[in-house]
Amino acid sequence: MSNHGVAAVEKALSLLDCFRLGSEVLSLAHLSTASGMHKTTVFRLLNSLERMSYVVRTADGRYALGPRLLYLGKLYEQSFQLGSVIEPVLQELALATRESASYYVLHGDEQRMCLYRAEPSEGLRETRLPGTILPLDDTAIGSVLKYWGKGEASANREEPLPWFTSGVRDVYTAAFATPLFGSGDKFLAALTLSGPASRLQAAERSEIARVQLVAATKLSRLLGASSAWCERIYNTSALTHD
Repeated sequence: MSNHGVAAVEKALSLLDCFRLGSEVLSLAHLSTASGMHKTTVFRLLNSLERMSYVVRTADGRYALGPRLLYLGKLYEQSFQLGSVIEPVLQELALATRESASYYVLHGDEQRMCLYRAEPSEGLRETRLPGTILPLDDTAIGSVLKYWGKGEASANREEPLPWFTSGVRDVYTAAFATPLFGSGDKFLAALTLSGPASRLQAAERSEIARVQLVAATKLSRLLGASSAWCERIYNTSALTHD
């Protein structure tokens, strides 16, 4: 493929990235502004994406994501074969804490990706879709991924798990994060609880931490980590409640 062809593919994919939660249907003008591309270029790329069912055109002439993306998303999810293990634990954690529970992995050198997510059934919450990519920042989530996944020093490294930060990515959000391990006791991901900073700052942190560490222990063992490693990392002997 020529450099021109590669550039065209990258431009088309960047158009798909313009669709976000709350902006599921977009006009040609909006896509042009959001992508920084001329309307003529956007229109040509959208026609190609529409022919391949990556986007669909609505009755009012705007654009939405197409069914081909759902197919690829499901194929991607099934290729991991982890959802049936991870999602029930996340749902239990979200139910127990009434906060959003997530499974974050490293995405390249400077980013993190929310691979699985469970939302509480009620109350104000921070909404995040699986597949969302964010910078590898200094939040509790980013710190866990950098420290355990990349071996980078962290100001939180002497603190007991889970690590907690508030107002780092934005002033309204706080999060607890703890590492997850799998076969060979290898680091896999960060198990996180996130929600409004005002609520998590006022919460009984020791109880939230206990519940999260119970979930982390359960999930790491399901993913293949040894009991001895879990005892060492999570201090499971201190988790006296089921």
